[in-house]
Amino acid sequence: MSPRDTFRFAAGALLRHRLRSLLSLTGVTIGVAAVVLLTALGEGALRYVAGQFEAIGSNLLIVIPGKVETTGGLPGIGGAPNDLTQADATALGAALPTVLRAVPVAVGTDTVSNRERRRQVLILGTTEGLLPARQLTMNRGRFLPPLDEGRGAPVAVLGSTVAQELFPGQDPVGKPIRVGDSRLRVIGVLDSKGTQMGIAVDEVVMVPTPTAMALFNRSSLFRIVLQLAGPGLGEVTEERVLAIMAERHGEEDVTVLTQDSVVGALSGILLALTIALAAIAAVSLSVAGIGIMNVMLVSVSERTSEVGLLKALGAQNRQVLAVFLTEAVLLSGSGGLLGLCLGFLLGRGFTWKWPDFPLAAPPWAIAAAFTTSLVVGAVFGVLPARRATALDPIAAMSRR
Repeated sequence: MSPRDTFRFAAGALLRHRLRSLLSLTGVTIGVAAVVLLTALGEGALRYVAGQFEAIGSNLLIVIPGKVETTGGLPGIGGAPNDLTQADATALGAALPTVLRAVPVAVGTDTVSNRERRRQVLILGTTEGLLPARQLTMNRGRFLPPLDEGRGAPVAVLGSTVAQELFPGQDPVGKPIRVGDSRLRVIGVLDSKGTQMGIAVDEVVMVPTPTAMALFNRSSLFRIVLQLAGPGLGEVTEERVLAIMAERHGEEDVTVLTQDSVVGALSGILLALTIALAAIAAVSLSVAGIGIMNVMLVSVSERTSEVGLLKALGAQNRQVLAVFLTEAVLLSGSGGLLGLCLGFLLGRGFTWKWPDFPLAAPPWAIAAAFTTSLVVGAVFGVLPARRATALDPIAAMSRR
């Protein structure tokens, strides 16, 4: 029996029972589609994070309160770090020639309103340096004044969405708004920027840092953002920042985050999560393999006379084994191909619904999913195939 005859014999058996074959490969289809979609989500999340950093440039360092010993941890847990202050930001900017701007950032949430229109927003206290540091642009008006001029100034810059909601069809520049119990004057509106580092820039209200700290009755900063003078200065600047802050606070109680450290930590987490999700989805392939084995066992019991005739005509055990293994692999391989198609279709639907998310199935996941489907068919097809080879030709032909 030639390989071509083996393939034709196995395919013919599957086509004679189309409904049963279709139902048995459904599990493989779902399993492969799940692997493709879940790994695509994981890879897309990694690309999204990397893209967020690229959108704001790589020449940024972020100083946060609290010291961690391992990259990716949460600073401040287990200890009581000293507060970051505006004086710290000023000192860093003055002492570091590798830093173009040291931008203090204070964060809180409050209700912003214009007469009857109101909404809860993120309030970002910052200085004029944030505009170039985060590559933001103005749609109208101007950005926040320098710190020495804007100390406690009751002014605000609106994100594009906030401006549209509070002042539909109007120019908000020069008009008053209320943030909590305080009255501020709008001096500018940002261009639409989407999301940067998890912050929906279009939905924030920016005020001078001292104004924000007064609004929330705080004396400490949330972060200090350092914009470097050029590429390749991150490592030396990080060392100097730690030394300066240790001298000012009496201990090394801050953490300096760089793009590489954050992306590296998130890459490891997302890769582990992606592999775990893919492994969970692969379990469904094993369950589907059991279903294929049961179908093949039924097929062997229904075709005993057929097997007996093959043996009586001179077919060897290895040829009979090849026929049933080919049938099982064809069944699981067809399910794998359908699963790839289903996974891609679901991915297209996801991209249509959320076009900003860079969904991308990695090639290794596609290859692994399809290869696993073939292996599942081969492994779970062994028992039915061996049972077929064990049939006595005379006894098999006598059974109907």
